[in-house]
Amino acid sequence: MKTIGIIADTHGLIRPELKEQLKTCDLILHAGDFCQPQVLEELKSLAPVRCCRGNNDGWWADGIPYTLTTEAFGLKICLSHYRNGLPSELTPFDLAVFGHSHRYLEERIGNTLLLNPGSCGPRRFALPVTLAKLYIEGKNISVERIEL
Repeated sequence: MKTIGIIADTHGLIRPELKEQLKTCDLILHAGDFCQPQVLEELKSLAPVRCCRGNNDGWWADGIPYTLTTEAFGLKICLSHYRNGLPSELTPFDLAVFGHSHRYLEERIGNTLLLNPGSCGPRRFALPVTLAKLYIEGKNISVERIEL
């Protein structure tokens, strides 16, 4: 079984409980708004990271794309900070991830899992601090919403 940790909107904060959740992951997907390069480096010390750039990521993130398409563990994945940054046609993807709203969303659109892991950075508004874990075993995929 492979595990993907899916996060967004860390806004400069890596909580100890987030590190605990991610240290067993085979891959981390981050949907933007790191806000500091140290966040990306710290995540890379836990597992390989694939990411996109968010609206609060500065000059240091110039090499990070606004939209990333990739494959991992047999899944075709698209990652964008904004939902409207994802392609209008999601059919080619098994997983489409976005952030920005700080609100967890998990929805099936055809065969595509559309996922916003919420925010696991500083608490904002009255929203919970969340992330998602995706478990892949062969063709079986399950999602766990985790509240920190």
